Amino acid sequence: MTDLVQLGSKLGRYRLQFGLEEREVSERTGIPTESIKLIERGLQAPTGDQLLILADLFLCDYKFFLSNERLAPFEQTESLFRRYGQDLSREDRWAIQELLFLCENEEFLQDALGRRPKMIPAFTPRGAYYKQQGWDAAGYVRGALGLADKEVVQDPFPLFRSLGLHVFRRRLENSNISGVFIKHPLAGRCVLVNYDEDPYRQRFTASHEVAHAILDADEPEPTISFQGPDGDLREVRANAFASAFLVPPESIKHLDPNLLSEDAFLDLCNRLMVNTQTLIIAFKNFNGVSENVLSRFSHLRVRRLNKPDPELGPDLTSTSRERRQRLLEKGISFQYVRLCFDAHREGVISLPRLAEVLLLDLGETLKLMASFKEVPQYAH
Repeated sequence: MTDLVQLGSKLGRYRLQFGLEEREVSERTGIPTESIKLIERGLQAPTGDQLLILADLFLCDYKFFLSNERLAPFEQTESLFRRYGQDLSREDRWAIQELLFLCENEEFLQDALGRRPKMIPAFTPRGAYYKQQGWDAAGYVRGALGLADKEVVQDPFPLFRSLGLHVFRRRLENSNISGVFIKHPLAGRCVLVNYDEDPYRQRFTASHEVAHAILDADEPEPTISFQGPDGDLREVRANAFASAFLVPPESIKHLDPNLLSEDAFLDLCNRLMVNTQTLIIAFKNFNGVSENVLSRFSHLRVRRLNKPDPELGPDLTSTSRERRQRLLEKGISFQYVRLCFDAHREGVISLPRLAEVLLLDLGETLKLMASFKEVPQYAH
């Protein structure tokens, strides 16, 4: 039997997580404010429809409210918001909740379609030097992905997803937030990259958060990575991983920065698809080049117009590019869209459920399907 007091407590904690008043919940759901108050106090049981509406509002499984035990997914966001509350606007809290919703959906659809990626064996760091641990882990992951020693990763996002990680990009209101890593008890390792950053920085952020997923998955607390230096050794290790993953040492060991002009240095940044600071650090770490030698490059910046987004290929029409970019800004990758469409075509999810997992209304979903030449499957 459902504990109404616990149900009400969950609802109230969710509401407070997202900074909503009872009145706002009422306006968004159509449930009277007085009923919201009574439900939260455990004095009134919600109807079945009300429960579904509330679960839809907070992007969670309605069973979460009915269960007297299932708290873990909720506690992850509660812990995250408590720890970083001053840095997260209401909009960013919803963005993170949507991330977890997408991750749960992706996990379910991959299982239902038999497409769940195989996780690589766990990596065990050695020694006490955190930078070396990051470099070693980068070499391990590159090897697991079958990358050659000098091979430059053009598009890291599908590669990371192939490791069984849930990687989504989403525009966040706080531009100082680079990424988020959460170990979700149901979906597993989840990564959010701030789409507000430039494409090269997003590649670095994704690699940084994947380092947390590989090296810090057993930590109890979710993490948010901010722009700028951080003295936390785990952040140092994650940066070392990202640098070695994107700029493999073998790709620059033969180069002498003394012989590089500024234009040649910027050209190398574009070939590696990294910002100047990342390349400077790589030269310092892997070539043993002094800071004095590298200081003449420190003022250089790669123009944002020269930074292609790997998930917005050059072969796209302007209409397709605009549509894909709108989806990415909402956190929805092309791979995820294809997975959802395949699940709908194979009868795993209904048309209304398809709209729900795409975070769209039915009309928007039908337009998106038409652009992909997908045929809606209506129940008979």
